[in-house]
Amino acid sequence: MNKTILITGGAGFIGSHVVRLFVTKYPEYKIVNLDALTYAGNLENLKDIEKADNYIFEKADITDAEHINKLFDQYKFDGVVHLAAESHVDRSITDPNAFIYTNVMGTANLLNAARELWKDNYEGKLFYHISTDEVYGSLGETGFFLETTPYDPQSPYSASKASSDHLVRAYGNTYGMPFVVTNCSNNYGQNQFPEKLLPLFINNIRNNKPLPVYGDGKYTRDWLYVVDHARAIDTVYHNGKQGETYNIGGFNEWQNIELIKLLCKQMDEKLGREAGTSEELITYVKDRPGHDRRYAIDANKIKNELGWEPSVTFEEGLSITIDWYLNNEEWLNNVTSGDYQKYYEKQYA
Repeated sequence: MNKTILITGGAGFIGSHVVRLFVTKYPEYKIVNLDALTYAGNLENLKDIEKADNYIFEKADITDAEHINKLFDQYKFDGVVHLAAESHVDRSITDPNAFIYTNVMGTANLLNAARELWKDNYEGKLFYHISTDEVYGSLGETGFFLETTPYDPQSPYSASKASSDHLVRAYGNTYGMPFVVTNCSNNYGQNQFPEKLLPLFINNIRNNKPLPVYGDGKYTRDWLYVVDHARAIDTVYHNGKQGETYNIGGFNEWQNIELIKLLCKQMDEKLGREAGTSEELITYVKDRPGHDRRYAIDANKIKNELGWEPSVTFEEGLSITIDWYLNNEEWLNNVTSGDYQKYYEKQYA
C-alpha cells in the first residue's frame, strides 16, 4: 500500500460515498474509515466494500484525543480527509455544545495528531478539511458565494464549522501544515439520514404523512448530488493546490417549495398516484430561528482549474435518488426504526 489515508465520518452520508470511491478506485491505497457511529453513522452504507483488502474500519470519536493519537501512531497516515461533523442545523439550535465539541475540538485533535506525526517531513502529506457554504452566511436575491467571501455564520452549526475552517488554515500558516479546504452546498442522494429534507419527504410521501415546510417555503439552496461531491473530493485531494479553498456546488439553485413540488410530481409518477396527490401533504410550519434566506455557490474555480463539474442535472439526480429509496425500503425502515445501529455489534462484536 503506497498511501494510508484516514477518512473521518466515513460511515455517514457523504463519507460513505467518499470511502467507496477511494477504496474501489485506488486499490493500492489503504483506506481507514473512522466513525463514532452516532445516529448518522451507518455501516450498512458500506456493506458492498467492507470485505475489501484495502479497507479498515475503526470505531472512534474524534473528540477522544488519546484514541486519535494512538490511531495516528498505529497507521502512520499519509493523508486525512476530514468529514466527521455534526451537521444538522435544527439539532445545533437545541444542543450547540455537541457541535462545538465535535466540529471544533474534534478537528483540533486531528490537526494535533497529524502535526505530531508529520512534523519532521510534510512531503506527500495532506490534511483535507470538508466544510459547508453555510459559513458564508445568507445571500440576498442576487450574488454568489466565492472562495473569498467573508465568513458570516448565522447558526451554532455554521459557527462551529467556521471555527474548524479557521483552525485548519491557522495550522497551515503557523506550522506549515499542508491543507486544502472545500465548502460544499446542500448534498442529496443515496444513504442520507432521513432527518434531512429529501429523504424525510420521500419517506413521508411514501407513508402519506405531512410534509412540513418552514415559513413561506421560499428559502433558496444550491443542490449537489453526493456522488458528484465524492468525485470532487477525489479531484481536490489529488490535484488541488495546497493552501487553497475550493467551493463545490451543483450550479443548481432551487427554492424549497419549488423543489418540494418537483419531488411530489416525481413521487406521484413513480408511485402510480394521481397527479397532485402528494402536494396535498404540504404543511407550512413555524420558521426556525436564524434561518438563512439564500445560499448560492460559484463553483467556477474548481471547474476551471481542476476540470470538475456535476455529471447530472438536478431532475436526473432527484429521480435516481427517489428510485434508490423506493428500492431500498429495508434500509430506510432500519434507519427510521433505529435497527441500523445493531449492525456494528453484529459485524464487529
